[in-house]
Amino acid sequence: MAFLRNLLASILGTLLALGILFFMLLIFVSLAGSADQVQVKSESVLELDIPYPVSEFSGYDSEDPFSVLFDPTLGLNEIVKAIALAKSDDRIKGISLNRSFVMAGISQTRAIRNALLDFKASGKFVYAYADVYTQKDYYLATAADSVFLNPVGSLDFKGLAAEVLYFGDFQDKSGIRMEVVRHGKYKSAVEPFLGNDMSPENRSQLKSLLQGVWTSIRDEIALSRTLTSEFLDTVAGNLEGRLPNLALENGLIDGVLYQDEFEQKLAMATGRAGSKPNTVSLTDYLKYTKNKRRFKGSDRIAVIYAEGEIIYGQGGSDFIDPETMRESLRQVREDKKVKAVVLRINSPGGSALSSELIWREIQEVRKVKPVVVSFSDVAASGGYYIGVASDMIFTEPTTITGSIGVFATIPNVNGLADKFGINAEQVGTHRQSVDYSLFEPLNDDFREVLRSDIEITYNLFLTRVAEGRDISVSRADSLAQGRVWSGTDAVALGLADALGGLDDALSAAADLAGIDSYRILSLPQYKNGLEQLMDELGATATHSGNRAIEQVIGEDGILLLKEMQRQAQQQGVQARLPFQLKIN
Repeated sequence: MAFLRNLLASILGTLLALGILFFMLLIFVSLAGSADQVQVKSESVLELDIPYPVSEFSGYDSEDPFSVLFDPTLGLNEIVKAIALAKSDDRIKGISLNRSFVMAGISQTRAIRNALLDFKASGKFVYAYADVYTQKDYYLATAADSVFLNPVGSLDFKGLAAEVLYFGDFQDKSGIRMEVVRHGKYKSAVEPFLGNDMSPENRSQLKSLLQGVWTSIRDEIALSRTLTSEFLDTVAGNLEGRLPNLALENGLIDGVLYQDEFEQKLAMATGRAGSKPNTVSLTDYLKYTKNKRRFKGSDRIAVIYAEGEIIYGQGGSDFIDPETMRESLRQVREDKKVKAVVLRINSPGGSALSSELIWREIQEVRKVKPVVVSFSDVAASGGYYIGVASDMIFTEPTTITGSIGVFATIPNVNGLADKFGINAEQVGTHRQSVDYSLFEPLNDDFREVLRSDIEITYNLFLTRVAEGRDISVSRADSLAQGRVWSGTDAVALGLADALGGLDDALSAAADLAGIDSYRILSLPQYKNGLEQLMDELGATATHSGNRAIEQVIGEDGILLLKEMQRQAQQQGVQARLPFQLKIN
């Protein structure tokens, strides 16, 4: 009976596996032909709907159909490419922005906005419509010729704010504590574990950062809407744009329309009055143009994307790890067709060791070909560390830049152990052989060892900044101490060379390499959608468990637990911006 039962189970398992493979094959065949089925009619409007979170670069082969199925992101490079190709596409007469809640960072949104402004230079139109405009949505929409709002919609325009969670009382009540050693009076990364209140230094730097970012956004909106910055500050301060009639009265929008009325506007703009406008979605247009290149030439400029937290170990599309970066940097260093490298950084930092390893590889590339850096939303701590290895740095005005400082955090559950009557005893051969126990308070000797390591890492960080930016170590120290700056301030202080985006960095790299035309080589490449799916199937049960926990303790509770978990998992000295700064 046992033999027959096992045989039957084997047969069923085989049939199930074959069924799954057959199903995946059908999907593959279907998707492989989907690009050929996309039709872009004449007199069409490109609908710039962005339904997924925006990453810098998806890291997947554009010809891999499974990446379309399983990858729930859009690469910023793909969005900008689509807009650029639409500019010279005779079938596309204009662009429609008609989706709220764009899931992109402020600097990424600015890059899309600049692409739209360039598109308008061709004489084609851009219209924007929404039921609800968040502040970031509205910033993007002001690139349009005309901005419309639903008659019962709303517009959020109130200035910027940030919130940081503090865990002082939580640590006292729970008995779970993070032991902290840091350098830098502004290194507010670990401040949430040192008390319940924001320090004056942290409040000062956040206020300055928010003001710098707001100034850039406000001034660009003012220019597009032909309003003064002072007037916009008044409108924001008094919430005089929150309702459709107020927004129209104060010049924030051009009209109040329902969706069908907006579609009539699009039809009229394309010469199809009385009919439905011809439209093509962004995702379909990306399929339609997948084999078309924005840049052409025999030479190449490699764009290496460094996005996410810097970790030590194996990473992925959401992390930066030294091995993946090494492979990409060595590949472009040895590729004779690659004449220059652009490193696109969007990172709060992370492992100081990994940051140094990546810095070293960039230096090796720089010996044989120019390296230009482009900062996106965040280039802080370790993210800034790897950037200073380049020949030139471009930053967006809205980029969170700097945070030159280091720290170490170690979890401690001594208080929790005492509450439950747990006592840990240690035995060792040497005075420092038991350097640290999770169940004992951090002793003075080990704290001093950590402090010494922190100072060594911090001084190395300062040296890298001083060498990369051609300033003295003392000057670097005066700009450091863990302080964050806006991109505008970073340029004024010499922490970056110029304001600009990825296209500006590409132009500079071409100039340094002495080439006029080039193609883009984008790296690194990650596993395709099917491979990721198979890897992630094993994590399904864990995800289901997390969802169950979230239903009990709520979203804020989950965020708090994740923050504690992330801090506990950090290895070694950290050069990062670890507090979760959410700008609203």
